[in-house]
Amino acid sequence: MSKGNIRDLFRRLSHAWKWVAAQVVLTLLLLLFFVAWTRLPDRQVWQVMLDLIVPLLLAVCMLELEAGTVRAFSDDDGKRVKLVWGAVTLLVWIAVATAVWALLDWFDDQIPLLAGYVNSKFGSHARASLFTYEHVQRWLIALEWLVRWVVVPAKLIPYAAASAQWGWRLPWRRVLKFLWNWRWWLGVVLASIVGVWLPSQFFKGPPKGTVSAQIWTLGGKLAGAYLLAVTSWMLLLGWWATLFAQREAPPAEEALVAVPVLSGPPDRGLKAKADIPPEDDDISV
Repeated sequence: MSKGNIRDLFRRLSHAWKWVAAQVVLTLLLLLFFVAWTRLPDRQVWQVMLDLIVPLLLAVCMLELEAGTVRAFSDDDGKRVKLVWGAVTLLVWIAVATAVWALLDWFDDQIPLLAGYVNSKFGSHARASLFTYEHVQRWLIALEWLVRWVVVPAKLIPYAAASAQWGWRLPWRRVLKFLWNWRWWLGVVLASIVGVWLPSQFFKGPPKGTVSAQIWTLGGKLAGAYLLAVTSWMLLLGWWATLFAQREAPPAEEALVAVPVLSGPPDRGLKAKADIPPEDDDISV
């Protein structure tokens, strides 16, 4: 990561500070509204209608919040398509992510069985030393975590972010080439560690202290986990915008070449000339 990229990243974050603040505040409000929606009764007709309308409104708000944030980080401020169309196209990538997530959930349930199968394929010495059941299970869990939180986001976020800007007319070649940028993958790994793995460590271990102390501790852990997750998400989107906005070097035929100084003045009525001294007839050595 070069210093220029880091400066560009924070320049984009400061330029779109309103959307960054909206991410911190509105995301929390939308989560609270979602929790409140799960507590709504459904005894009367208007309550049933409210149960159907509220999740749609929450989904629309979340989609527009994410699409608007991506467009605010971009150089053109998302002027190619309207915000509503950029938000709607995100549904496609959310559906793809949901399908992959369901497949990973199924694989997660199969890990104990698969670990036992892999362990049985090795000899007695390997099963007792390196390829034990516990080791194989731990490796499979780590592999599933990497696919879920690194590979899938690294593949889908560039397409989703580009959809927020271009709508259905994606620059496919540019996005495909972007996926080979090692700086992007490094950013995804760091964001996954800070926003996912680190908050999960807050809730390990049994609670300690009085009930009041446990409540305050839990509140602090939830606040810390939320801030880490939102901050890493904002930095990752800004990092995508920074790397995606970089232009490639011009091809060889379009590169600048040296031009002679006496190629001609801007006035077409004049001609370039130079006073060259005449050659000497006699050259003394």
